[in-house]
Amino acid sequence: MSGADWLALFLQCCALSLLTIGGYATVLPDLHRQLVVERGWLGDAAFAQGVALGQVVPGPNILVVGVLGYLGAGWMGLTACLAGILLPSSLLVWRASRWVREQREHRLLRAFQLGSAPLVLGLTLASGWLLARPMYEGGADALLLAAVALGSAWRPKWPPLAWLALGALAGACGLLA
Repeated sequence: MSGADWLALFLQCCALSLLTIGGYATVLPDLHRQLVVERGWLGDAAFAQGVALGQVVPGPNILVVGVLGYLGAGWMGLTACLAGILLPSSLLVWRASRWVREQREHRLLRAFQLGSAPLVLGLTLASGWLLARPMYEGGADALLLAAVALGSAWRPKWPPLAWLALGALAGACGLLA
């Protein structure tokens, strides 16, 4: 890969950085487009595995972006993705935090906060669809498992161990291949 490829990846992640309002999951669809569809550096399954791997590493969840960059383009990809995703939003928050504290009840700030909720929800649903898409090729069993996972959103009071046990049971029954 050339320096131009890494620079383009860095600049793309800089732009995505300003969309991370709801967390890293909001940028996964566009990162997928960049790494899988346009550049072909990763396949769908490798992308999903990279997201899963990024979830288990200790530290902030945004490290998923670095893991995907590493899987797609090595150490330079990791550097380009992490620097690109962290720098713009960090600098913006650093510069705007004082004003936001002082203007907590400002009408435009409140409108921004209320308007961001549907945006974050839509981007998060798009990420979920993107990550679950390879699983849908598994047929009805995979769709049933996805429905159960979606149902977990309506039963958040169940203990996490119950969901782990359900996942283990699904894996033992061969639903998670």
